[in-house]
Amino acid sequence: MAVDFWSPVRLSLEIATVSGILVVIFGLLLGKLMANKKFKGVALVETVFLLPLVLPPSVVGFLLIVVFGRNSPVGRLIESIFKQPLMFTWWAAVIASTVVAFPLMYQSVKTGFEAIDEDIENAARVDGANGYKLFMFVTIPLTFKTIISGAILSFARALGEFGATLMFAGNIPGKTQTIPTAIYVALDSGNMELAWLWVASIVGISFLMLIFVHLMKS
Repeated sequence: MAVDFWSPVRLSLEIATVSGILVVIFGLLLGKLMANKKFKGVALVETVFLLPLVLPPSVVGFLLIVVFGRNSPVGRLIESIFKQPLMFTWWAAVIASTVVAFPLMYQSVKTGFEAIDEDIENAARVDGANGYKLFMFVTIPLTFKTIISGAILSFARALGEFGATLMFAGNIPGKTQTIPTAIYVALDSGNMELAWLWVASIVGISFLMLIFVHLMKS
C-alpha cells in the first residue's frame, strides 16, 4: 500500500520539478526576447508559444509523438544517441509536462518584463551595466514576483498534467505513472480509497502553491 501510494507522488514531484526548471529557463529567455517586440510575425510566434494552453492535452500528446516518435527524424536521432526511444520514458513525461506548462511561465514573465520602466534600465546602462548584469541585477529583481508566480503556476500545471503524459510517456508504474494517471487507474479498478488519497495529495499540494502565489501578489 505504501509503495503503491508514494511512487506516483514521488514521480510527479520529480517530473514537475525538472519540467519546472526547464520552463523557468526557457520562459525567462523567450519572455525577455519577446517583450515589447514589434517585428512582423510576432503574433504568429506568440500564438505558437501559447498554443499548448488551449489545445486539448491529447492533441499535445499526439503532436509530441509526431515530433519525437520512433518514425520521426528527431526520434530516430535520439534513439541512435541514447540507444533507446524517447517515448514511454521518464524524460518523455518531463517533456510533456514542460510543453503544457510553458505558456503560463512565458506569459507571466513577459508581462513582468514589459511593465519595467525603460528609464531604470537605461540608467543602469549609463552606469556601465552590460547585458548580463542588467538582466541579472536589474531586470530579474524588478520582475521577481511575476517570475515566482509563473514558476509556481507552471509547477502546479506540470504536476497535474494527464492527457499528453499518458499518450507520450504512458502509464508505467514506478517509471512514468504520475498522480493523475494513477488516479485514473485506481478509479478504473474500483480502488476508491487509493484514488481519494492521491486526489487529496495533489489537491493539498496545489492548494498550498496557489495560496503562496496569492501571498506573493498581496
